[in-house]
Amino acid sequence: MSTPMAPGAQATATSVSQESTRRRLSAQQAETVAKLTDAAVEVLRADGFDGLTVRSVAKLAGVAPATAYTYFSSKSHLVAEVFWRRLAEGVPESDKSKPPTERVVELLRSVALIVTGDGDLGGAVTVALLGTDPDVEHLRMRIGGFIRRRLADALEVDPENPGQVVEALEMLYAGGLVHAGMGHMSYEDTAERLTEAALLIMSDDNA
Repeated sequence: MSTPMAPGAQATATSVSQESTRRRLSAQQAETVAKLTDAAVEVLRADGFDGLTVRSVAKLAGVAPATAYTYFSSKSHLVAEVFWRRLAEGVPESDKSKPPTERVVELLRSVALIVTGDGDLGGAVTVALLGTDPDVEHLRMRIGGFIRRRLADALEVDPENPGQVVEALEMLYAGGLVHAGMGHMSYEDTAERLTEAALLIMSDDNA
């Protein structure tokens, strides 16, 4: 298993394509992993998380099951990888020309909406990330570190010592995504609620 990224590292689409939870990847291996993660989304759309297996994903991707298992230890690991890749490729660094509050609002909205339009993906991510698979735990740490760095960047604070506001915003987004993943609220509504709550946390009266 590879080690978590250093706290100051910046994830990019290029680095994600060359890296998985377990190892550094060659270009050909990265293409195989991309096929598997794309196929996982298709299986989730058709069969949901309960119907998803590593074997069914491998079949759709045209990859041998044994090969798929060299990259992904379980379906939870596979779904967690899908979520990680979407975050790393779809949540950009903050636009420093905008005020900090607006940067945070845009960040939280983009995180909340990253799984919209893909059927059961959101709920599957919630279940997957709560699993005890060591590979999932590794990705959970990587995802948490990524969000913390993005929040710290938006507020221009040290990610190693981000302060109470960043910590409160971390709890906010995590709770919001679990709430949406359980089906209590749409991801669109969750994005709006996250925005409202973030504005309360960052207001002068609550600083």
